Amino acid sequence: MSVLLIQPMKKFLILLCFYVTSAWSAEVFEAALGREQELPKGKEADGIRGDFVLRNDKVEAVISQNAPQRRANMSTFYGADGVTPGCLYDLTLRGAANDQLVVYGPCGHGEVSYVKAVNAKEEGAAAVESVTTAAKNAGVFKRHEYRVKDGVQGIYITTILRNESESAQKVTTKSDFTRFESTGTTSDEIYWVGAINPAHKCGYALITLSLTGIEKLSDTIELKPKQEVVIQRFFAVGTSPAQAVGEARAQKNPKFGTLTGIIAGADGEGISTAVISVPDAKETVPGYPDSEGNYSFKLPLGPVELLIDDLGRPQAKIAVTVSEGSKQSPKISLPAASRIRFDISGEFETSIPCKVHFEPLEKGAAALNLGPKHRAHGCVDQYHSEKGQFTVQFPVGKYRVIVVRGPEYGHLAKEVTLAPGAEFVFKGTLKRLVDTKGWISADFHNHSTPSGDNVCDTDGRLINIAAEHLEFTPTTEHNRLYDWEPTIKALGLEPYIKTVKGVELTGSRQHFNAFPFEPDSLLQDGGAPAWNDDPRITALTLRRWQTERADRWIQFNHPDLSNMFIDRDSDGMADGGFVGVGGMIDGMESENGPGTDILYEAPFKVTRTPGTLAAKASSVREFVWRQLLNQGHRLVAVGVADAHAVYGNGVGCWRCYLPSSTDEPAKINWAELAPRAKQGNMILTTGPFLEVTTQNGKIAGDDDRATGSIDLKVKVQCTDWIDINRVQVLVNSRPDPKLNFTRETHPKMFKDGVVKFEEKIHVPLQQDAHLIVVAINEKGDSKICYGTSDYAKMRPCAYNNPIYVDADGHGFKANGDTLGFDLPAMGMTADKAKLLLDKK
Repeated sequence: MSVLLIQPMKKFLILLCFYVTSAWSAEVFEAALGREQELPKGKEADGIRGDFVLRNDKVEAVISQNAPQRRANMSTFYGADGVTPGCLYDLTLRGAANDQLVVYGPCGHGEVSYVKAVNAKEEGAAAVESVTTAAKNAGVFKRHEYRVKDGVQGIYITTILRNESESAQKVTTKSDFTRFESTGTTSDEIYWVGAINPAHKCGYALITLSLTGIEKLSDTIELKPKQEVVIQRFFAVGTSPAQAVGEARAQKNPKFGTLTGIIAGADGEGISTAVISVPDAKETVPGYPDSEGNYSFKLPLGPVELLIDDLGRPQAKIAVTVSEGSKQSPKISLPAASRIRFDISGEFETSIPCKVHFEPLEKGAAALNLGPKHRAHGCVDQYHSEKGQFTVQFPVGKYRVIVVRGPEYGHLAKEVTLAPGAEFVFKGTLKRLVDTKGWISADFHNHSTPSGDNVCDTDGRLINIAAEHLEFTPTTEHNRLYDWEPTIKALGLEPYIKTVKGVELTGSRQHFNAFPFEPDSLLQDGGAPAWNDDPRITALTLRRWQTERADRWIQFNHPDLSNMFIDRDSDGMADGGFVGVGGMIDGMESENGPGTDILYEAPFKVTRTPGTLAAKASSVREFVWRQLLNQGHRLVAVGVADAHAVYGNGVGCWRCYLPSSTDEPAKINWAELAPRAKQGNMILTTGPFLEVTTQNGKIAGDDDRATGSIDLKVKVQCTDWIDINRVQVLVNSRPDPKLNFTRETHPKMFKDGVVKFEEKIHVPLQQDAHLIVVAINEKGDSKICYGTSDYAKMRPCAYNNPIYVDADGHGFKANGDTLGFDLPAMGMTADKAKLLLDKK
């Protein structure tokens, strides 16, 4: 059609598109002097000030600068040699803000001599080079050039390896390419990866275009003196692995055709959730339609049959014959999906975050797979939502559907049968059954993808937090000062979650959580300090970093208490640990993950992994904590999830309750909470809400004064999916048999409503004592809340930080009792542990 015949608006759009495309030409620049805001964005974006932005009209990328300790994140590669200057950090389609790449390092990673922009010497191109001189690399010169050309949907990477020494040298050519779970290699040796979350619609593909100086590429090659090898690769990016593979293949084989189309429903609306399986020999490569159902792939010549799958719909097929230069646009219409539409509200008829899990009920039904465990919207057999209105597609069948929102709310349960194309409306109200007025729920330790040791979506983490009804959750990514607040706002979760900016400072020994801080996203690690092997130095660094402030919280994460307080050099001999470190921290995790061993009666246990013969001894942190309390270490206990996924290792297993002047998360003020947390005014729980108050109104973490005895008011509330069957008082860390109350021995003390236990317990005192009350269901589980997750096996359990009672008026003094075991040094073997346990 002639341009003259196009309607004026269409003509304007074409001209606008022409000028925008023309402006987007190949260039390279350092992200500095005001251009930092042009760094590519996306889930895995890691560019900082001083990195190189390399882009053309199709793609934009980041090549990391040569700066001290430059690395994409903590866990890209561990150790002193884990730095990654001169590597491809970020790659996304131009303007898409959809980087999914952690790092690509041609021939591995390590220190380099320099990284700089170079003259591309061709029009419409730009380039960056990374060079490691022979003097710095055991005699082997190494150069990587990253080049973009206008009109090309990817990056050319040319590697030169030259042995400048007088002897043969072995050199690695194996690339670092991290971090993905959906990967494959095509029949023509194109390596592809897909985004962790398919909904992010991104894929990468890597092809070797040519080799010079060597016939075949292997992970390790041997270079003779003066021998030079040149490897040319092409790194493509697309909206899916299938699209990226097509772009990569086209660089080596110009004979291809293009298949472009739309997948729509019976109503004509595009379907974005489908997966298009593109065949390759005996395997397939996944392709994704965009948000409007459009797809486009470059395919090899010949007949091809694409399979289209969308959860809740029958599989469909597209059969075409691809010819050179052809552009085909088949359309396909899919029938309506079988699905459940949820409409969940709180008691005030307002939408609230929640979690749903699903159980197939038909015999022989396949396990559900709604998506990867790292995201909220469809993770294995669960769905976490930031609001109460959402829809989930399912295969035809019968399901048990359970809706929950943490341990203060009740649950909804229904059996649902879905017919082909049918929609079931699940409407209900989640009632807040447990009264926690004056307390807020908190978890001081969780992660998402900026931590580097996991690939959990950050928005998925925040939705997970809201769905499990955690109200205060500091931002604690590994070795990176970070802030979750922008994501909270973007999700509309400000009424439900409060955060402060913080960090988990991590190394090979003790890890620390600390907050608040002020991140600078344009600095390495957001401006975080360096970890030190001596925990006292790390604690002092964190205390003084940026500026000292009264509300700075410093906590030991999953501590090895034997190492920290008993055996510093891990030689199996008690040496007092790191003397003074207990006074330099504010708290420590007695609970991390789903264990409930607060009443365990030894400092170690011997276990054997199923299918193995070897037994191993492991420390029981809760018992060692109880021993240390008796040595005068006032260690404030904290319970956390340390979540790295959404399903399985998500939040919700352990949490703390802190006193708060507000019950509205948006009004939470950490400066107000910090003194209460430092005092130890915290209850730890997997679900039950425990309140312990002395006759003088003192609570967990407080000091009290009493002579001869003291009364404890103990109240335990549980929602409708958990219960308790035992309340035990620990006096100076020992369970007093006279203060052990169970449903079996004291049935009148226990109730069946929300309030499970409400009694005044008289505690005789012959000396100073710290008191801990434990409420537990020794035979219980948490299956109604967690379904098939490992957390389902978790016993309902809660306990308070100690109340310290001065019985003689001379101030509280610890009694020194080690609870029948020596304070455990490091290096406990299974045989030695068995011997010591047998003696008891």
